[in-house]
Amino acid sequence: MDPTALRAEFPVLEQAVYLNAGTCGPLPAAAAAAARDVLAQACANGRSRAYFDALPDVRERLRASYARLLGAAPDDVALTTCTSEGIVRVLAGLDLQPGDEVLTSDEEHPGLQGPLAAAREHRGIAIRVVPFAQIADAIGPATKLVACSHVSWVNGRVVADLAGADVPVLLDGAQGVGAVAFEAPALGCAFYAGSGQKWLCGPVGSGMLWVAPEWQDRLPAVGPTYDNLADPSSGLAAVPHAGGARHDTSALSLEILSAALAALDVLERAGWPALHERAATLAATLADELAAGGREVAPRDRTTLVSWKDDDAPATRDRLATAGVIIRDLPGRGLLRASVGAWNDTTDIARLLCALP
Repeated sequence: MDPTALRAEFPVLEQAVYLNAGTCGPLPAAAAAAARDVLAQACANGRSRAYFDALPDVRERLRASYARLLGAAPDDVALTTCTSEGIVRVLAGLDLQPGDEVLTSDEEHPGLQGPLAAAREHRGIAIRVVPFAQIADAIGPATKLVACSHVSWVNGRVVADLAGADVPVLLDGAQGVGAVAFEAPALGCAFYAGSGQKWLCGPVGSGMLWVAPEWQDRLPAVGPTYDNLADPSSGLAAVPHAGGARHDTSALSLEILSAALAALDVLERAGWPALHERAATLAATLADELAAGGREVAPRDRTTLVSWKDDDAPATRDRLATAGVIIRDLPGRGLLRASVGAWNDTTDIARLLCALP
């Protein structure tokens, strides 16, 4: 991997220290160009036969790229708009009954908490919350589903091994996919929902859901529409596709698909093993420097997220933004968080440290 060449793919890095991929990754110029090309053609020629004829090929290429990253078969991957959509599709499709217990942790993002709370209200499930580090040991006889993060958005810790769980596991992979190396089938989960706009640097409105092969026939499609159907012309007799495509979002535009694929192409050319190692090393360097400077760094694993205590995190975030350093605060937790990618370098870390009050 050529770090200088990778960095040059992201125009924002010419003017800012961008350390916020845990929210949205930096957009590569190639992704913006891909979307512009599609929109220019649509403006000039209309969105008719040529536009829609291009959709299946780009859709399946993106599905295959996501599958390679997940270590999975393309047929087991659905294309969604975000991590939360995948979570919603799983919770809506599972046969959860009143009183069924869903086990989750105290470090979950609202993108998982919201759907869980809605399932509790509308379906009467019971939700049990335990410390993130204890979730594997907390599975009990009443547990029907474990729903938690692969990598905690709060501090970058990785969930304990759940491969031995005897209940289905739904992993929120928003801070995992693209950020750390893994293969979804080896994680012990039945479902893995991920984002395209974070560590994959794609457009907002892209993402994926992996469904383990043994769960494909046990998770019905929720609201299948035209593209989810094997033969849409069959009318009311139409049935959903057999694989992950049954869970595809109702409508993904050609411009979104093309931009997401172009962003993935940039990262794939650099090589995922090198990307993962560089990002983790840079993040560890930042964590060490913060601790050496007297900052209280939240416990973390070898991931891409670094969080630390701050007495007025929103104000510090805003002061850093004024200085051209983009990080985020975690509301209600008194933490600032930097998301370190392989596109960053040591000068970014130095500028962040120098800009801190």
